[in-house]
Amino acid sequence: MDNAQPKTKKSKPHYTGHRQRLRERFLIGGADAMQDYELLELILFTVIPRRDVKPLAKELLKSYGSLSALMNAQHASLSQMEGMSENAATAIKTITAIAHRMMKQELMEKPVLNNWTRLMDYCHMSMDHETREHFRILFLNKKNMLIADEIQVSGTVDHTPAYPREIMKRALELGATAMILMHNHPSGDPKPSPADIEMTKMIVEAAKPFNVTIHDHIVMAHGSHFSFKQEGLI
Repeated sequence: MDNAQPKTKKSKPHYTGHRQRLRERFLIGGADAMQDYELLELILFTVIPRRDVKPLAKELLKSYGSLSALMNAQHASLSQMEGMSENAATAIKTITAIAHRMMKQELMEKPVLNNWTRLMDYCHMSMDHETREHFRILFLNKKNMLIADEIQVSGTVDHTPAYPREIMKRALELGATAMILMHNHPSGDPKPSPADIEMTKMIVEAAKPFNVTIHDHIVMAHGSHFSFKQEGLI
């Protein structure tokens, strides 16, 4: 008598159906139909094929505090998170880089001053989550269209007189007729320091002999910003 037990069909992992349902919901309803962790799941699906990534997506958002902070985190920081791989961290950083480039290309297609809200969105995306201060300049042509977006100094901006000369040298190299100055405050307080104000005055004065206009100096800080122009400091 044959006592062999009948073979049972191996069931698929529970997350297989979940992945397909999530993809379909995204295709039908778009991003507005998704929670932040679900959008993150869609990214992780592509690089972590055989694992339920919902717990990881939720843990990443919890650790970084927001989707924006997560997407702008350093690659080294992401790859060190439990459950994350080098490929997963690279995927997240690649999508962030694409988003930055798209926003920059949009800005370059029209006068920056006519698209101020979009400019601020771009600046916040680029600088809000930096852990060090960066002094950045948007160089503009005579039509106030973006020529270049460059970080001039990484670290604390101080009173070193060489900075205005170097900035003007770069402006002339690019053929810029106007600039928007920017730097970030990792502390979260966008209020400029006395050193920030003094440095701005020095740059404005250095630009005058070359007929280069300083439209504004923006201090970025975790979702808020301070405009020298709006506050009457330029």
